[in-house]
Amino acid sequence: MISKNAMKENIDPKELFPAPPFKTPKQRYPGTEDQMKPKADHGEESYVGYGRFLDKKVIITGGDSGIGRAVAIAFAREGADVLISYLADIEDKDAEETADYVRKAGRKAVLMKGDITDEKQCKAIINKAVKEFGKIDVLINNAAFHISRKKIEEIPSDEWNLTFDTNVNAIFYLCKAAIPHMPKGSSIINTASVVAFDPSEDLLPYSATKSAVVNLTANLSQILLKQGKGIRVNAVAPGPIWTPLIPATKFNVETFGKNTAMERPGQPVEVAPAFLFLASADASFISGAILPVTGGRITI
Repeated sequence: MISKNAMKENIDPKELFPAPPFKTPKQRYPGTEDQMKPKADHGEESYVGYGRFLDKKVIITGGDSGIGRAVAIAFAREGADVLISYLADIEDKDAEETADYVRKAGRKAVLMKGDITDEKQCKAIINKAVKEFGKIDVLINNAAFHISRKKIEEIPSDEWNLTFDTNVNAIFYLCKAAIPHMPKGSSIINTASVVAFDPSEDLLPYSATKSAVVNLTANLSQILLKQGKGIRVNAVAPGPIWTPLIPATKFNVETFGKNTAMERPGQPVEVAPAFLFLASADASFISGAILPVTGGRITI
């Protein structure tokens, strides 16, 4: 299910994937996979599925690249059909490549391009999934935005608002629209972050949004279970992960991931299994939880 490297015995996890310093070109937001150096590992060559989500229907926002691509590949190889939501024309190639991996797994891929800060777009995503799939078994709120800033004075107000609109408000819009179409036993999984617990000095707005995601996850979980909806809500909290968002928005890319105990960033393929676990029957008694995938960075 995971990287071939990780299946080898007696390998220090620090040495499984590339470590900084990195010499990758600066990109324009939201970034694309083809300019990444080194290339990210999404499990394209290594992930093996076992039919654990046969005929399940999954929505993934930010599903074109990075963590979203790895999650899409994994769910498809486990038997799920996948709707891939992504932002802009610049990501068309990445989105098509991810959809191709889903189709090669023998599953249906649906692409939806548009800005999820617009509630109408969020409703359109849910309506498209219901039309194509008939239901929604797993909603993965993964899309996010951040920009590195050294001082609070450097953060434009519209950038602050965009960060909250993308990382928090869109989750509310999508959940609100999706829940009526989710049968009992379904899952909502949000992407939180290690910075909700260990804030980054250069990511003030982003860190604040991810704290909000943690609270939203716990609160919505209680609400849905107590109301008898039968929908579990959890979150994955990644540490630094090697995705196109990093060279598109961070100013310290050369040392990215050095601040983990493993002294490297994680690869998307290392995060995807956390999403599958939380959506699976193995996690039937887990709701309102935050699962850290941080390379050893502390979340307590």
